[in-house]
Amino acid sequence: MRRPSILFINRVYPPVRGASGRVLRDLARSFAREGWQVTVITTGAKAFTERDGGVRVIRVKGSAKPRGKLGYGLVFVKLLFAALRLPKTHMVVTLTDPPFLAVAGQILSRFKKNHHIHWCHDVYPDVFPALGYKYPDFVMRFLKNRVRAAMKAADKVIVIGRCMARHLSYDGFDPKQITVIPNWPDMELVKPPSEDSNVQLAVSAIEGYRAYEEQRKHGPKFRVLYAGNIGRAHPVDTILEAAEILHESNPDIEIVFVGEGPGHDLINHERAKRHLENIRLLPYQPASRLKDLMESGDVHLVSMDEGAAGMIVPVKLYSALAVHRPCILIGPAQCETAKVIEDFKAGSVIAQGQAQILADEIRQLRENSDKWFAAYEGAKAASEVFVPQESINAWMQRAWSVVDQDLET
Repeated sequence: MRRPSILFINRVYPPVRGASGRVLRDLARSFAREGWQVTVITTGAKAFTERDGGVRVIRVKGSAKPRGKLGYGLVFVKLLFAALRLPKTHMVVTLTDPPFLAVAGQILSRFKKNHHIHWCHDVYPDVFPALGYKYPDFVMRFLKNRVRAAMKAADKVIVIGRCMARHLSYDGFDPKQITVIPNWPDMELVKPPSEDSNVQLAVSAIEGYRAYEEQRKHGPKFRVLYAGNIGRAHPVDTILEAAEILHESNPDIEIVFVGEGPGHDLINHERAKRHLENIRLLPYQPASRLKDLMESGDVHLVSMDEGAAGMIVPVKLYSALAVHRPCILIGPAQCETAKVIEDFKAGSVIAQGQAQILADEIRQLRENSDKWFAAYEGAKAASEVFVPQESINAWMQRAWSVVDQDLET
């Protein structure tokens, strides 16, 4: 059997920051360990080629933060032309940064006669209104028809949530073409099992609970953590209003935002304007500090625009679950994130605009140890389901099913 080859295309790949780049690196390395010839085309401060273990990384010159439609369009063209210059691979995998990479995958498939899998992290152009981008109806129809045609031409479409699968099913996709494979937490948060892992987990749970009880009575502030990008689809108004409520009633509760994105500037401005001393802002943290950071949060927040259900799935949920922390989603009840939280009873779901309810929920988790610990147990149970290797194995199976016939001929 010949050694299979695979090409991934995405705008971000570490060390360039981005959730899609992080899971892409995990998957690309896994394919390389399985004996595949793996190439990634992405962007960098300058054009060059490097090795990431068994992965060849080809970087085209591109801004880490493209400006507007023209910026993203230029990145799209550069990535496509870089791929067209390469020899044929058995498979091309396109992600969704920049938007419409599914179209690039279709073009490559036609010219190179290779297989194409589209890894759908965001559903474009459907999500544009939730991001604040407005286009005339005829432009939206054209873009949607073009992208849907490219996706339907792919061998497989991998989506990261059941809500995405439902959203696409309304557009006439063959259910057999779509596979749901959840994203996964950062590898730094998932420790390999040891001989004493079961004992260690039991002790950790007991110690964690005791520490929580001690903190609740005497210790430092109860930390509500938002860790990750705050982009256009992650509104913060409800969180800010809840912080204002808690600032008066519960000075022992702090809300900490860690990361980057346009929302951080807004939070900083509003914190000063409203004199909210219970809000802290921290910069992006290195991987070496990630586990400590995530475990420092007593409760984790995830925010999502109500109109983005079925179009995005915030990956930060899985990182919070990996450290067994209760989660509160401020967003739509009919999305994948809400479904996971409710299925495992790992927290709560609150609609955007319900600041008083959010403040009350945070306050209850602070004051009611039974409520907090029940959500902790739910998050712990979820962490045993959403593990990296399960999703990566599912990805491997789909890829092999597509290329097996080619390799046997």
